[in-house]
Amino acid sequence: MTKFSLAVHGGAGTILRHTMTDDLEARYHAGLRRALQAGHDVLAHAGSAMDAVTAAVCVLEDDPLFNAGRGAVFTSDGQQEMDAAVMDGATRKAGAVAGVMGPRNPILAARSVMERTDHVLLIGPNALQVARDAGLPFEDAPYFFTQQRWDALQATLQMRRDGIDDTDPARRHGTVGAVARDAHGNLAAATSTGGMTAKSPGRVGDTPVIGAGTYADNETCAVSGTGHGEIFIRWHAAAEIAARMRHAGQTLADAAHHVVMEDLGSNDGSGGVIAVDAQGNLSLPFNCEGMYRGTVTQDSDFKSYIYR
Repeated sequence: MTKFSLAVHGGAGTILRHTMTDDLEARYHAGLRRALQAGHDVLAHAGSAMDAVTAAVCVLEDDPLFNAGRGAVFTSDGQQEMDAAVMDGATRKAGAVAGVMGPRNPILAARSVMERTDHVLLIGPNALQVARDAGLPFEDAPYFFTQQRWDALQATLQMRRDGIDDTDPARRHGTVGAVARDAHGNLAAATSTGGMTAKSPGRVGDTPVIGAGTYADNETCAVSGTGHGEIFIRWHAAAEIAARMRHAGQTLADAAHHVVMEDLGSNDGSGGVIAVDAQGNLSLPFNCEGMYRGTVTQDSDFKSYIYR
């Protein structure tokens, strides 16, 4: 048995510091710590990294503060389309769903694809059927509706009508995720998102694209990303971190920093990642004002952060 590590994120689309209230900031920290607790409870009892990351992400999906599951944003036509993915570092098995609406926890739907099918990514009715066959709970549209997200959609659509460029990261992107190394030395990653406020219907970002927003390999690292998904896809961000470790001999910290700050940051790729390597080291770089994030290890207490 060896030491375990866990990191979670609630998205790099943070509320700007000057508009954040003390009460809201406390609620964000509480949500991150609940997610850490859920994952920690699994790892502390010698549970698997996969169980830990899915448990942590379920907590964040259930919290309407975060852009995933119950807190998912709306598309330009007022619908909600959710993406999620998991990857197991021991086997490189992965599962993902895109554009789904109905499963209470899209991350569990993604895990069902990994465990119950021969595929990696499913969309549409068959993705929902796999979730139903797995016995996952479903919810109707009112469960996923939050006034905050609806108001953000209306504000964004009005800005578009007025020809105003929307640069607020809280509207441009938001995701939740977790990465872990368990006591057996295995890694896993899980990521879930509602996408971008007022995104085009049918748009799929980096979250369910294995190697872009989600990746895990026991030999190198596990990564969950959050940010401008199109750029994460084009730069294959999560897998690029692993490739730098494998082929260039870089440390996790150096590889993650280069990808986030140079590859993404220099190309309109606002966002960040959380990552853990084969030794349990954690790295959480971001190139924007903030990223909701938290960590816990076998040797350290629960820690959560929003800004630098």
